[in-house]
Amino acid sequence: MIILAGTPLGNDGDASPRLRESLESADLIAAEDTRRLLNLVGRLGVAIHAPVVPYHDHNEAQKAPDLIAAAQAGKTVVMVSDAGMPSVSDPGYRLVSMAADAGMPVTVVPGPSAVLTALAVSGLASDRFTFEGFVPRKDGERKAILQDLAREQRTMVFFESPRRLGQTLCAMCEVFGADRKAAVCRELTKVHEEVRRGTLGELAEWAKGGVLGEICLVIEGIANDGSDVAAQHVDEVLALAERGLRLKDAAAHVAEREKLRKNELYRLAIRLGKHE
Repeated sequence: MIILAGTPLGNDGDASPRLRESLESADLIAAEDTRRLLNLVGRLGVAIHAPVVPYHDHNEAQKAPDLIAAAQAGKTVVMVSDAGMPSVSDPGYRLVSMAADAGMPVTVVPGPSAVLTALAVSGLASDRFTFEGFVPRKDGERKAILQDLAREQRTMVFFESPRRLGQTLCAMCEVFGADRKAAVCRELTKVHEEVRRGTLGELAEWAKGGVLGEICLVIEGIANDGSDVAAQHVDEVLALAERGLRLKDAAAHVAEREKLRKNELYRLAIRLGKHE
């Protein structure tokens, strides 16, 4: 059998009894960072008897068949990432996919998740959400991704480097609007845990001073309760602009017909479209 095991994000007290048992009884352990795992089991006082092999993004495609072969030979293989749940923006996806193709059983030892922890503590709607991982580093690619998400109604969760946090928040202000509610969750479950809530504009200003630690960003989805009527008609404005009408004229045409504010519709179309 192959076991994906969740490990603490930062507080060793979050290590479950099943995690300890799985590590102690494993025949083979695959770890994203072998040194981190050995440090963790040392702090937990867990005695492991299995060999520990590196298993990370750069060798996953090559190592996954070896882990599956070990399980097929009757061994219990435990896979852990640096922190949190394997395969969620961490190694593990290919292993599960290949194991499924090979007919090998895979189970999970549930554990901490930075995505769910940030969502829960953000104070934003949690009934429907989407996890988007890290946004691209390049300006053009980042803007394109954010434009695709600008009309997302679900709460969005992102990971981000502390070095790029300010830049990303500024880009989100430009595309989502500076008034969109958000939360920056830093160093979750650790000694210096901090949750900073506010608008994207407020958070972007705060982040200018520099931020340290591991970051989760939680962003409010666009309203769909009838209050943001302009968002319901922006697609038509962009379609008219694609046919050759000036964006400002297209916004004025739709705004007059729908009794909307022309400038609000025009600004929203600029944020969501590729027009000047």
